[in-house]
Amino acid sequence: MKYLFLMFLMNLLHQYAGKSLRRDGSSLKSFEGIKNEIAGYTNIAKAIIDLAVHGKAQNRSYERLAVFADTIGPRLSGSKNLEEGIKYMFNVLKKDGLENVHLEPVKVPHWERGEEFAVMLEPRNHSIALLGLGSSIATPPEGITAEVIVVASFDELHKRAQEAKGKIVVYNEPFISYGETVQYRLQGAVEAAKVGAVASLIRSIASFSIHSPHTGEQSYQPDVPQIPTACISVEDAEMMSRMSLRGTKIVVHLRMGAKTYPDSLSFNTVAEIVGSKYPEQVVLVSGHLDSWDVGQGAMDDGGGAFISWEALSLIKDLGLRPKRTLRLVLWTGEEQGGVGAEQYYQLHKENISNFDIVMESDEGTFKPSGLGFTGSAAARDIVKEIMTLLQPINATDVYDTADGTDISYWMRDGVPGASLHSDINKYFWFHHSQGDTMTVQDPNQMNLCAAVWTVVSYVIADMEDMLPR
Repeated sequence: MKYLFLMFLMNLLHQYAGKSLRRDGSSLKSFEGIKNEIAGYTNIAKAIIDLAVHGKAQNRSYERLAVFADTIGPRLSGSKNLEEGIKYMFNVLKKDGLENVHLEPVKVPHWERGEEFAVMLEPRNHSIALLGLGSSIATPPEGITAEVIVVASFDELHKRAQEAKGKIVVYNEPFISYGETVQYRLQGAVEAAKVGAVASLIRSIASFSIHSPHTGEQSYQPDVPQIPTACISVEDAEMMSRMSLRGTKIVVHLRMGAKTYPDSLSFNTVAEIVGSKYPEQVVLVSGHLDSWDVGQGAMDDGGGAFISWEALSLIKDLGLRPKRTLRLVLWTGEEQGGVGAEQYYQLHKENISNFDIVMESDEGTFKPSGLGFTGSAAARDIVKEIMTLLQPINATDVYDTADGTDISYWMRDGVPGASLHSDINKYFWFHHSQGDTMTVQDPNQMNLCAAVWTVVSYVIADMEDMLPR
């Protein structure tokens, strides 16, 4: 019996030598066959690049975004501006001739900052630039006047806990990386409240500043008192730190009129090019339509949303229809933790086996160098091969992981994910600030980003086999 089983196994191995298997057990091409299949897209990739970078679609994603950003403005979760922005996109996507354009309802947080004011009273009178953080509570109507304690880390705060009671904690944490430093914005109020502080002011999470505060979300904890919290400019945080180190007493008056309302109805905006052979299978391209309530939300994430729309437009303009459905999703409520995307995931996860790859652009649309990718080694090899089609614009790199709040739910459950990788050297100069406007955007760079996004999404959607998991 063992001998018969061994013979069967050897025959099976011989039968599938040099091949992989589909999820249904049928054979896939060898990798050499896959490489040849991808090479067959060279002319299509060139046509996409030519149309996006040099042809009639040149600068189109930039010009579309400029009209949108100038007309609608910033789009905070729960705001009238976001509602108008979603209606605007629904109409222009239908006008563009895309298929199955529709809105999927979700509930999103509704917070408004109201009037804000901070002034240093001692040792001199100085107006402090600040932006309240998302979901912050208000101060009492008369405001808060208190002495300041300046710390450079949570460790220092804990060591000086007895000094912090009844004071305003100012964090002057150095910018190391966004992922590491943002913990002060997210948790600063909670840690300050634990030691009895009456408010917290956090140095903006920015790699460069021209006296510009940068807002963002923060989180309270159920068992910790809630205190008002805001970000201040790098310059003001460093100034107060220097004063404190010299032993100077600092007194600040803070007034914030923030309000939190019941969750609001919002929508994820969806459009498609329906697949010709496997319409039930989906390649998803996306960016988020909401933003903070400062600047124009042009960089974060207008650029990502509009190159995702551009991908479908370019494919339609070239008369192409991939085998799988190419689905555009413009997320709502990303800035509050991906709440729109989480509800989309809950609604569609029963079809998870039909999601080939989920793609999100949410780290700027500057000069692209390639993609971040999360998936199996076999899928990564295929994506690396696809990226060779982008040699004409020198955007062929594949980085270790894909980043994207909105696609994280799918990647966590094994769906391959990709994020645009561009030069973010200046991204955090403008992130979540009044500086996030169309002035940050460059039409030539957006053309290149659109070309990358379109080539990758089209080829994956049109290949005979889905990416292996």
